[in-house]
Amino acid sequence: MLLTSRETRRWVIPKGWPIRGAKPHASAAREALEEAGLIGRTGTEAIGSYRYDKRLKNGVETRCKVEVFPLEVEGQRKRWREKGQRKLRWFTLLDAAQAVQEPGLRKLLRQLDTLLPDEGDEEE
Repeated sequence: MLLTSRETRRWVIPKGWPIRGAKPHASAAREALEEAGLIGRTGTEAIGSYRYDKRLKNGVETRCKVEVFPLEVEGQRKRWREKGQRKLRWFTLLDAAQAVQEPGLRKLLRQLDTLLPDEGDEEE
């Protein structure tokens, strides 16, 4: 799932600043819940990372590193904190890679696609 950022409306993944006292994967799960209403199980190990420039409210740009954690989505709440503030959309990994602007995230999504079996490939 991708969602739009609130400021630039570009397609991104749920992300945010680390939550003090929380493990990184728990922070990632919380951001997915707050930004997209997604609930599920989060992997404890990052599957990769990327960097991007974020413009802060005071206008200053800062370089951010995003660690990406997988989330096995089990459902979506009817109401969540940022509902209505963003567009949400499910993409194939390949389409998601084409939709995002950050080169590092695009590369990560393309690499992830090569690690997962095709939908038609079922193990017997």
